[in-house]
Amino acid sequence: MCRHLSKSAPIFLLLALSGLLFLLRNILTLENLSFHKVSTLIQLQNSSPTAIAQKGPLPPYHNPTFCRHLGLEPTPDEALEDRYLLNAIAWPKPPAHSSPAPLNQTSDPVHSLFAILPSEGRREWRVGGQLEALIQMHDFQGRPKRYGGDFLVARLHSPELGAGVAGKVVDHLNGSYSALFPLLWGGPARVEITMVHSSEAVAVLQRLREQRPNRVFFKSLFRSGELSETTVCIPCLPPSYPQEPLCDHTDPHTGEPWYCLKPKLLGCDARINHAMGGYQKPLYTHEEELLFQRSGARLYRSCHFRTLEMCFILVCFITRSRVNIKVVLRASGPDRINVLPKKTELENSSIKPEPVKYTPSGYYYQGSWRSFGGTPARQFNDSSSVTQCLTGKVIHMYGDSTVRQWFEYLSAFIPEFNLRSPKKVGPLMAVDGKHNILLKYRCHGPPIRILPVSTSELRYVANELDGLAGGPDTVVVFSIWGHFTSFPVEVYIRRMRHIRRALVRLLDRGPGTLVVIRSANFVAMDQETSVHSSDWFSLQLDRVLRTMFTGLAVVFVDAWEMTLAHHLPHNIHPPPAIIKNMMDLILSHVCPDKKMKS
Repeated sequence: MCRHLSKSAPIFLLLALSGLLFLLRNILTLENLSFHKVSTLIQLQNSSPTAIAQKGPLPPYHNPTFCRHLGLEPTPDEALEDRYLLNAIAWPKPPAHSSPAPLNQTSDPVHSLFAILPSEGRREWRVGGQLEALIQMHDFQGRPKRYGGDFLVARLHSPELGAGVAGKVVDHLNGSYSALFPLLWGGPARVEITMVHSSEAVAVLQRLREQRPNRVFFKSLFRSGELSETTVCIPCLPPSYPQEPLCDHTDPHTGEPWYCLKPKLLGCDARINHAMGGYQKPLYTHEEELLFQRSGARLYRSCHFRTLEMCFILVCFITRSRVNIKVVLRASGPDRINVLPKKTELENSSIKPEPVKYTPSGYYYQGSWRSFGGTPARQFNDSSSVTQCLTGKVIHMYGDSTVRQWFEYLSAFIPEFNLRSPKKVGPLMAVDGKHNILLKYRCHGPPIRILPVSTSELRYVANELDGLAGGPDTVVVFSIWGHFTSFPVEVYIRRMRHIRRALVRLLDRGPGTLVVIRSANFVAMDQETSVHSSDWFSLQLDRVLRTMFTGLAVVFVDAWEMTLAHHLPHNIHPPPAIIKNMMDLILSHVCPDKKMKS
């Protein structure tokens, strides 16, 4: 067999080299496309490319999940809100086919391009204006996509100035997109467009969320004397679930449902803890797996056979470009601009101002976050400034590990009181008797992927809020999103609705209570984590969160934009530089500078 392979080796080598040369030629051709050519291509698909096209009408959200029958039936008003929220986050889907599209017909970030549009017909940008880039998605064969639904994110940044701002991406539903950026600083700025998921990958995530919500499952230990049993616990019971006896652990106050399989020898009241169970596998088909390639290493290893030698290694090198999770797109022309200072009043008098189309929550400049509207952020760079700000305050923190990270930051300034509870579980407490500061953290109720936690310490945030008196010296902080990403959105809506009601009651009885809500943030992703923790899941929950709490007297910390606009890699637990900016923003609201505020 080796003799036959050696005879064929020159042929394989020639084919591989031809393929490599063809690939390089295509790349060079794409890189040399002029701005005019790319703009013309997009104009063929959009009659007004410089205008912000509105999304076309999307079909009403239809949710086939089996989670809705659990818990209390929604009231007519709740059902109306559910429908409004689900329609608001409806995502465009690829055209229906009898079978999934092959990989070569899906969105390829390597072939896709973006182009910066001139400002008001000139290649000149000034502070206070807006930059627009047009994006055209292509498949792996280099053909333009004709439908939308790709999950793209954008940022404008300047490493030289420590500056960055999140952009807004508008889907034109025809394979082209617009990215909008406000121009907030003078000097260099670079556009960066990233494809997080292709539209085909998003369709897979939608299917998993609605049809396989129990792909993350949990367990509980039941114990009585020397007898113990462990059973599976899940919040969503499909109609086909085995007809086994269940333990109903629904919360009596909020009505939040939670079920465990009943132990064979013990009663339901013998449940003593809650813990992460595991992840169901497999969830993808082979074709679907190809839509979630973080790097080419797996493909490279899979074809690295000793008998196929150099020719097949070259072929594998070519296939390594087929990655489609969080890949930065290339520009057809320059991806950098130089922003000039604002024009003087005299210069502006003869120029029609450009309409403002997008305003972010804030931006970075010289490494510091500058928020728009409300209380301006100050710097709290030492222990004395932090303790002075928090003097006389009681801070209650609830939620997942992303808010526990804030507790850990503050506990460096406030001595932690040892409650002999696991650090990653809690509850946690820090006390400064001299400055009369009390800081507390407690994790939220299930679902939560966590080390074993006693059921007595596993409490719902709404119930905890109902136990607070509130008032001007009380600060309530919560972040709840990371453990809900694998479940249908209705599960999250129901939880936020209970918390919202509890917050309204708290603000009524304790006027002056400061409530801080932390949004979701970007995370590191690969094929394994995408099935339950994709940024797309987080984006959907984040939109629901913002909509449900709009109009309440609360402060939002926009972790979504703060992690997108920053140059550091994405992580479920953002790095210290981002955390400090978040905490400076919170402390600025706890003790605002009266002079700056006025």
